[in-house]
Amino acid sequence: MFLPRLLEAPLLESSSGFPALLLTGARQVGKTTLLQHAAEREGRARRVVSLDEFGPRGAALEDPELFLQRYPPPVLIDEVQHAPRLLEALKPAIDRGAPAGSYWLSGSQPLPLMRGVSESLAGRVGVLALFGLSLAERSGWPQPGPPFRPDRPTHAAAPQLGLLELFERILQGGLPRLAHSDAPPREVYLDSYLQTYIERDVRLLSPIGDLARFQRFLRVAAFRVGQLLNVADMARDVGVAPSTAHEWLHLLEATGQVYLLRPYFENIGKRQIKSPKLYFLDTGIAAHLAGWSAAEPASRGAMAGALFENLVVTEILKSYRHRGREAPIWYFRDKERHEVDLLVAEDGLLFPVEAKLTASPGPEDIAGYRALQRAGAPLGPGAVICLVPDRTPLGRELDAVPVTELG
Repeated sequence: MFLPRLLEAPLLESSSGFPALLLTGARQVGKTTLLQHAAEREGRARRVVSLDEFGPRGAALEDPELFLQRYPPPVLIDEVQHAPRLLEALKPAIDRGAPAGSYWLSGSQPLPLMRGVSESLAGRVGVLALFGLSLAERSGWPQPGPPFRPDRPTHAAAPQLGLLELFERILQGGLPRLAHSDAPPREVYLDSYLQTYIERDVRLLSPIGDLARFQRFLRVAAFRVGQLLNVADMARDVGVAPSTAHEWLHLLEATGQVYLLRPYFENIGKRQIKSPKLYFLDTGIAAHLAGWSAAEPASRGAMAGALFENLVVTEILKSYRHRGREAPIWYFRDKERHEVDLLVAEDGLLFPVEAKLTASPGPEDIAGYRALQRAGAPLGPGAVICLVPDRTPLGRELDAVPVTELG
């Protein structure tokens, strides 16, 4: 079963313009499946080799130049982070005149891979990022066209979701295996995913000795989705030094598990808050780590609003990255605690977005938007993402928008 992915078209377009293509993303988000499906559409006989396998990995580590001779282009090299020297060997191979689309690479550690690319393959490789399935992709309704922005209504939104169905999607998350009709039990699968992630991805980057405390750190992070990052508090809750907590947070970001939404730094009134906000790139993993296993209690629990906000932020992030674009998104908060959950900064304007778990947004839900207005920010139209069935005006240049319009 293959669910259409929005990134496929930008992927093929990028491949036609660069000799090498790198697709990054966390473990099990569907990188290999997408690349194999794109190769079928491309119509070329592309060899596939995985560095997760012992033989090819050993060959790539021992003699990267010989490895590239054994697997000539066009080739797809999966999990390339296992052989970082391969990126160095690719440079002379590409400079000898490799045509566009010769080398497709994938890897599960975005930040370390990007360092290797910047050192060895700058200007020679197109880089794209894949995240888990979006709401629209899970529904089979991925929409072509530009990414979400409040002034760009989706022409054909995905089918509406009720509260419990929405939270079932939140708890399921975006890992493609859980969207299959023969999916394994969610709790069992996510336990196995986290165990594999810790033992393989994390330990590849850092020799963590106390795995029990690292697992506790993961749970502490999950309870803080949507909050301002306070690493010292997290370190105290886990019982480790702040420096260790900083290192572990960097690991989570480097391996594509968490996303840090930074504050908007232009001078807007009295805004002084500088800490990022913490989100998990997969809501299912966040909910699982926080102990939520059923939609009904999760929808009325203490983390319901935070999980919904996490969904909105990551859906907007995906709407940009799955179209091959960087996401120009930030948040706003001043010392008076006026806050806007997300700002899209494009074309010289700020487009405010609030995430509210309600079907009837009111004046209290747009207080941050009003604060931006009073501060004289260059505002474009805004949106309150919520559970309304259809886009509804809340005022001049401000709409209530159904969450399913984000794709």
